[in-house]
Amino acid sequence: MKKILFLGFVFTCVFANAQKNSYKVSIIGFYNLENLYDTLDDPKTNDEEFTPAGQRNYTSSIYWNKIDKLASVIVKMGTDEGIKWADGISVLGVAEIENKSVLEDLVKHESLKNRNYQIVHYNSKDIRGVDVAFLYNPKYFTVEESAPLYVKLPGGSKDSYFTRDVLWVKGKLDGETVHLYVNHWPSRLGGEERSAPGRAAAALVCKQHMDSIIAVDGNQKFVIMGDLNDDPTSASLTKVLKTKDKIEDVKEGGLYNPWVDFYKNGYGTLAYQDAWGLFDQIVISNKWLDKKQEGFFYYKPYIFNREFMTENVGRYKGYPMRTWDGLLYRGGYSDHFPTYIVMVKKVIN
Repeated sequence: MKKILFLGFVFTCVFANAQKNSYKVSIIGFYNLENLYDTLDDPKTNDEEFTPAGQRNYTSSIYWNKIDKLASVIVKMGTDEGIKWADGISVLGVAEIENKSVLEDLVKHESLKNRNYQIVHYNSKDIRGVDVAFLYNPKYFTVEESAPLYVKLPGGSKDSYFTRDVLWVKGKLDGETVHLYVNHWPSRLGGEERSAPGRAAAALVCKQHMDSIIAVDGNQKFVIMGDLNDDPTSASLTKVLKTKDKIEDVKEGGLYNPWVDFYKNGYGTLAYQDAWGLFDQIVISNKWLDKKQEGFFYYKPYIFNREFMTENVGRYKGYPMRTWDGLLYRGGYSDHFPTYIVMVKKVIN
């Protein structure tokens, strides 16, 4: 209820003519879309199971139902039933998408098309053919630069040689320069300990790229988002990125992770063997933390875990309602809940 009241207040302050303008809102989100493939066989990747002739019998009807389900989540993120005119997510990082065309179908969906989401995407060399990408509402965000950042996996950490690139996007959020990194770090397949160096390598790519920007342009507003395949207390975050879970402990150029208390209190974005993990995180730099600044500042994080997205029967009851149960089509949304953070900015009259 506090979330609804706050968002209602700030949105009303911005958009309702009858009240004095006070704040603007910007919502930054991330969503693992769980194997959003098209139905075509790409000879360059191992996507055969996601074809009509494959093991999953992946037909056009399944694909379009998947698009419907994902759109029904994204359109609600950061909004409330009582705020019909809210534009929801300003920028959204996504993972587990096969190519740009599946995102073009998603953003053209009837429920999303009025937002005119634009896409930043690069093909990676991931063996499964899945990539990360970035969606943005051009009313609120303008892209200036972007690039895929290559992640070299340490020998022995994974069976495959390639993983997903880190997507870096620089742009203006309502006129303010921000740098965003969209991630899908190497999975724990093969064991958490064995695969950990791969996630540390991906984290280091982000850290070194941020440091290079700071060396030239000074401290900036950074956002690291993604399916990190690690929890907020994992070494890839606390040792490599050097994240802090207390705002007062974040130094100049440092990073704040708002998800630690969620995780320690038993909340997560995915579940495995009846244990919750919080892999889907959004980490922010210290420049977002000063509430007295003229620009956007950090307000609060949310796990978007509405009841309609939650499994209500069977062995996965209480988990995110997934698209697949093994090779059988379950008809759900994703095996991950999305996350988002709310930023606010005082409007100077």
